[in-house]
Amino acid sequence: MMIRLDKFLADMGYGTRSEVKKEITKGNVKINGLSVRKPETKIDTEKDEVMYREQPAAYEKYEYYMLNKPAGVISATTDKKEKTVLDLIGEKQRKDLFPVGRLDKDTEGLLLITNDGELAHRLLSPKKHVDKVYYVRVQGELAEEDIRRLAEGIDIGEEKLTLPARLVIRKSGQFSEAEITIQEGKFHQVKRMFHALGKEVVYLKRLSMGTLVLDGNLKPGEYRKLTKEERDGLC
Repeated sequence: MMIRLDKFLADMGYGTRSEVKKEITKGNVKINGLSVRKPETKIDTEKDEVMYREQPAAYEKYEYYMLNKPAGVISATTDKKEKTVLDLIGEKQRKDLFPVGRLDKDTEGLLLITNDGELAHRLLSPKKHVDKVYYVRVQGELAEEDIRRLAEGIDIGEEKLTLPARLVIRKSGQFSEAEITIQEGKFHQVKRMFHALGKEVVYLKRLSMGTLVLDGNLKPGEYRKLTKEERDGLC
């Protein structure tokens, strides 16, 4: 891919366009070992080797990170008051990363961070029927009737019923545990669905989205890049 040198560096997070232009004109950028002072110089991202202040600058069109989102962090790109999920990604290069879908502030678990808008659309569109699996702990007993009602779609106060959801009860009692699979992402959807059943969610964690499964080795707040196999599975 051919791209301007200043855009290349700005895309990779080395500064704003004006900042990297200054570095280029100062002679702090090299292409294939030769100093370049023109910001408009075109480079081939597949073939050319770029050095920024004597350090290699590799180009990545897309970045993909798996984050085990902790409670207390919001699913946003920026916020003046709250810590965001992007604040947790310390090694990111691109400035256009965003979370694919939202998890509530108090919800934990799998969150994909990327700048691949087409992939995000495929994962989030209800028409694509991408399964999202959550572990949930609720106050109240769960029973076969709850499985049936969720499978038929449930009224959460919107024009249409929710799409059919699958509920697998792991434990039933005063506090019950289950896994629920949905294909939508409405505001507070899982909590609203259980509220409609007369139960209150006390803990919620996303386990998977499509073929992407939360890495059990990631502690809350930790992240890693997706493997090639994981990327290929999503794409």
